[in-house]
Amino acid sequence: MSLKSKVVVITGASSGIGAGVAIRLAKLGCRLVLCGRNETNLKKTATQCTEAGLPQDEVLCVVGDVTSVDDCKRIVDETIGHFGQLDVLVNNAGQLTPGSIYNMTLEQYDNTMNVNVRSVIVLTQLAVPHLEKTKGTIINVSSIAGIRSFPGILAYAMSKAALDQFTHCLALELADRGIRVNAVNPGVIVTEVHKRGGMSDADYEKFLEKCKTTHALGRPGNVEEVAGTIAFLASDDASFITGVTLPVDGGRGCMCPR
Repeated sequence: MSLKSKVVVITGASSGIGAGVAIRLAKLGCRLVLCGRNETNLKKTATQCTEAGLPQDEVLCVVGDVTSVDDCKRIVDETIGHFGQLDVLVNNAGQLTPGSIYNMTLEQYDNTMNVNVRSVIVLTQLAVPHLEKTKGTIINVSSIAGIRSFPGILAYAMSKAALDQFTHCLALELADRGIRVNAVNPGVIVTEVHKRGGMSDADYEKFLEKCKTTHALGRPGNVEEVAGTIAFLASDDASFITGVTLPVDGGRGCMCPR
């Protein structure tokens, strides 16, 4: 793909989909800015990127919290200071918050919206002036829960629906600046996100087993499959694609209970 030497900022790059995207783009020759809260895991991702062939000076780690406006400013400032440009923004950082209308607290709701929506808006606003110069692209990592409705994850589903609408509106607002904006909507992907959301090991195993019936392809996905889709959307191979929310979900979005 036509991505060599592109400067890419990836939030939530210390694990899961974010780490997978970083490694995939490292193999394609991108220059990377890896952002996350866990410095140890972030450095592990950076090491995997260099092992994939990227020179050490082309991998920049920025430790910070995307819910902090100051940290978002620092991400952009350090990117420009180190590389002099920004070509691709991957808004991947997010959290899965379980809870229904019966037990979700307003604190949980506010925190979910801050992480999954507000932080994306803040970082994107800061990045757009630099993306205008490179005719760059933005990829938001949403969820199939932004398109389809599921019980028990009310705040999370609302946040991802908001992120999808943000993607659509932003694509229209930035089209005349030459900036493309798209989102991927993964189904269940094998990462630690569900366990971080409070699911026990035993319940998670049952959940993955159930995925064989809730996904048309009969299994959950893996981070490499999402990373490959993001790499495509970031590349010039997708030069006529904008405003898309693309399910990477093994067919889960078109399944109906029966």
